[in-house]
Amino acid sequence: MKAITVRNVPAELAESLEREKRRRGVSLNHTVLALLAEALGISKHATRSNGLRRMAGTWTETEYREFERAVAPFDEIDDAIWR
Repeated sequence: MKAITVRNVPAELAESLEREKRRRGVSLNHTVLALLAEALGISKHATRSNGLRRMAGTWTETEYREFERAVAPFDEIDDAIWR
C-alpha cells in the first residue's frame, strides 16, 4: 500500500479530524482513509445522509404541480416590507 504525507493541515481541519476520530472510535489514519473513500464515492460503507435520499424522485407529476402551486406565494415580494 502507498503511504501519503499531508502537510500544512490547517488547525481547524486537524481539530475536526480529531473530533471525527473520537466519534468513530478509530485511529486518525483509519478516519482519514474512510473520509477520503466516502468523499470519492468508493466507500464500502454507507456515507452520511440527510435522510431524504429515499424520498428523491418519489413525487408524481400531479404531486409536483400541487407543491409548486402551494409554494408559489413564497416567490412574491411584498414591497411594503422593504420600505
